Amino acid sequence: MNKLKIVLFLLLMVFSFTYFLQNNQKESIKLSQNALVLAYGDSITYGHNVDQNQSYPAILAGKTGLKVINAGVPGEDSTHGLKRLGGFLKKKPSLVILCHGANDILHQKSQKVLKENLLKMVEMAQNAGAQVLLVGVPAFTPTSLKVLSLYKDVAEETGCIYEGDVLTHIEQTKALKSDLVHPNVQGYALMAEKFIAVLRTNGIVN
Repeated sequence: MNKLKIVLFLLLMVFSFTYFLQNNQKESIKLSQNALVLAYGDSITYGHNVDQNQSYPAILAGKTGLKVINAGVPGEDSTHGLKRLGGFLKKKPSLVILCHGANDILHQKSQKVLKENLLKMVEMAQNAGAQVLLVGVPAFTPTSLKVLSLYKDVAEETGCIYEGDVLTHIEQTKALKSDLVHPNVQGYALMAEKFIAVLRTNGIVN
């Protein structure tokens, strides 16, 4: 009898875990050709030290044929990003590429607040009907270029798509940067290519 109870308990645990995974994973929907993409973030999104047509949003638009709004604001932290996101969501984007938090990290602001702000931004976008690609930002320190674990935590908690490698690679490669922090033209092109690859893997673009 005890063995039967154990087996039933284990089966219940497996069922519950499977149910959780299925319901925590957001369904990916392929974008139509007239879909609107919102590239949202700070100077890394804006395109610091390059022409606007060389920023990753512009390159992404050129490679996919999609309309991409560049909503990057240089120097912005996640608290200010959260405040202005609602205005852009009124434009009804089908996809939001969220690359935010670099200034929080650079100025050593609260990681707890950063995570809370990212969670709120992802949830706002999802509630507005948009799919979200969250981009992991590495800690810009002399001893570490590892993406903060909170980015992956946010992706797992919200079920959004996550890309956590490209910025770390760029920050480790001088030939892909225009200064100590920002990508150059080649770096932005790599960002666009990586995002397209992730979106293709998830069945969102061709």
